[in-house]
Amino acid sequence: MYDQLSLMCGRANPALAGEIADYLGVTLTEVSVSDFPDGELCIKLDENIRGRDVFILQPTSPPVNDNLMELLILIDACKRASAERITCVIPYFGYARQDRKDAGRVPITSKLVANLITKAGADRVLTVDLHAAQIQGFFDVPVDHLYAAPAIDDYFAAIGILPENLVVMSPDEGSIKRALKHVRKLGGSLVIIDKRRASATETHQANLIGGPIDGKTVLIFDDMIATAGSICGAVRTAKEHGAADVYVAATHGVFCGPATKLLTEAPIKEIVITNSISLKPEQKPPQLKTISIAPLLGEAIRRIHRNESVSDLFG
Repeated sequence: MYDQLSLMCGRANPALAGEIADYLGVTLTEVSVSDFPDGELCIKLDENIRGRDVFILQPTSPPVNDNLMELLILIDACKRASAERITCVIPYFGYARQDRKDAGRVPITSKLVANLITKAGADRVLTVDLHAAQIQGFFDVPVDHLYAAPAIDDYFAAIGILPENLVVMSPDEGSIKRALKHVRKLGGSLVIIDKRRASATETHQANLIGGPIDGKTVLIFDDMIATAGSICGAVRTAKEHGAADVYVAATHGVFCGPATKLLTEAPIKEIVITNSISLKPEQKPPQLKTISIAPLLGEAIRRIHRNESVSDLFG
């Protein structure tokens, strides 16, 4: 079934690549990746991929620039090794927050990154939970945009929280549609945090729209947790309004800056993320629970390779 499929990865998330390989029943293509003394990357494909359908797994997570450059060089190496088709599997797409000009004289970096990936030789992109859905249109090649929400919802459904005791909280106005999807799947009611951003690293949670949440179990969903300032602010607001237990869920656990410390100290019962990003042990707060998206990505890769529909995986 997979005679012409090659799955490889860079150094960003080899554990996830291994899980996907196990799901598909294939072995990872051997790739040698090292650094020259001056910091330049040295990459060599150790197997023949001529005429093969190649899938490169590489999230552009921190260190973002290093992982992005590694992805671009892997694409170029595959192109020059005469791969038939190159699909970039990017579970987490970095630079996604810079998707528009919100001030004068600033770049649209997510468009620039899309151009770099396309010009390097990618024929297709497979990704999960883009920070802004319109980034799909920045690519001049097909993009399959998957969502981790069904897997996260299944996890919370198994906990057995009664809908009458459940409140889904949107951490800001931009996440309302995402929160409504969770309400439709899990039940409960919706409340919204009125978030005001003071700077790139500082936010204020001004008001709570909806309710009441006194004595209820609150679930807070977001696409990513970076510095955790917004999420922890939402947790504090929920507790101030009488929430009994607070769960936090996100697709991407970036956990940069003070995130781990803030999450550890926050009154959160459980933090649920996917393994889209590889985390070091010291980055993991004690409340952390990780859900694998290997079956989701593995099934998408299987269908793309066999030219089957991927649409019912979109969630």
